[in-house]
Amino acid sequence: MFRRDPHRAALRGVGDVLGRDLGALRPLLRAALPRGGVIAAARGEARVVTALGLPAFPPVQHDPHDSVLDPWELDRWELNRWELASVSKPFTGALAAALVSSGRLEWHAPLSALGGPLRGVPRTVTAWRLATHTAGLPPHPARAALTALTRYHDPYGGMDARAVLGSVRRWAGMPGRFVYSNLGVGALALACAAAAGEECSADGYGRALRRHVTGPLNLDVSLAPRRAAAHAPHTAFGPLAGAGGLFATPDALLSFAQAHLPGTAAPTGPLGAWQDTARPPGLPAGTQVSAGWLARGPLRWHDGVARHTRSGLAFHAQSGAVLAILARGGEPLLGRRAQVSRLLLRALE
Repeated sequence: MFRRDPHRAALRGVGDVLGRDLGALRPLLRAALPRGGVIAAARGEARVVTALGLPAFPPVQHDPHDSVLDPWELDRWELNRWELASVSKPFTGALAAALVSSGRLEWHAPLSALGGPLRGVPRTVTAWRLATHTAGLPPHPARAALTALTRYHDPYGGMDARAVLGSVRRWAGMPGRFVYSNLGVGALALACAAAAGEECSADGYGRALRRHVTGPLNLDVSLAPRRAAAHAPHTAFGPLAGAGGLFATPDALLSFAQAHLPGTAAPTGPLGAWQDTARPPGLPAGTQVSAGWLARGPLRWHDGVARHTRSGLAFHAQSGAVLAILARGGEPLLGRRAQVSRLLLRALE
C-alpha cells in the first residue's frame, strides 16, 4: 500500500487556495518544518490550515470543560496560539500606523514629543525610523550580550521600560542605515502604549494593540500562550514584547495579513503603512523596508526565530495571496538557515 505524502498533500491544498502549482517546493517545505508545524494560506474567502509532522500516537484526552490547550497537543496544532517571535513586529507597525491615523502619533516627529517616559529620547529617534530599523540603534540592549547566555529563555527579563528607554538614550547613533533592531521596535511598542494613553510597559502595549488592532478584527492574538509546554519553553521578550513577544493562532495570522490588502472589508480599514517603503543602506539587494515588513515589489513578509520555534507571514498585495508558516524547532546550528523565509518567498513571488 502506498502511503500518502503529507507534504505533497499540504502543498496541493495551499496551491489550490493560492491558485498556484507548488509541488516543486516539497523539499523546501520538508526543510522548513523538519520537526513539524503548520502551513496556512488564504486568498479571498478561501483558506486552509494544515498541521504537519504530528507524532503517530493518540491525542491526550481532556476534560470537555477544560479550555486550556497544551501548545504541542497533537490534534490542536491548527487551533493553538503559537509564539510569533519577530512576526510580532508587523503587529507593532500596524499599531503605530493606527495611532498615526487617529492623530495620537506622528511618524516623523521626535518621539520625545510624547513627553513622560519618552522625554530625553534623542530627537533623531522617530516612530518611522524605529519601525523601519533606521534609528541608529543596535540590534539589542548591550546587556543582552550576557543575558542571552545567562537567561537563555528570557534574555530581556531583567529589564523594564525605563531600562529600555535608557538604552535608547544611551546608544542611539546616526540614523539612516538599516540595522535590524529588537531594541528599536520594542521601544516603538512602548511609545505606542504611551501614545494610546496606556501605561508605558509591555502590558500597556498589549492593551493598546487589542484596542486599536486585534480587538476590532476579533483576532486571537495575545502576550501569552494558552499553556507553556515544559519540554519546549517559550522565549520571553520582557519589556521588548512588541519586538517578539506575541502569540497568535494560524487563522489569526491569515486574517491579520488580509486586513492589509486594498479593498479589505476589515472594520479597521486597510491596516498599516506597508505601501510606504524605503531603501536605506544596509538592506540586501532588491529588498526594501516598510513599517513592520520587509518588501519586494508587491510582496510583504516577515519571519521570526525563537529558541524552540520559527514563524513566517507574507502577503502579496496584487494577488491577495497570504501565507503563514509556524515551525517547531529553532534555527539549526548546522546546514541552511532561514528556510521559512525562503519558502514564503518561493511560494508567493
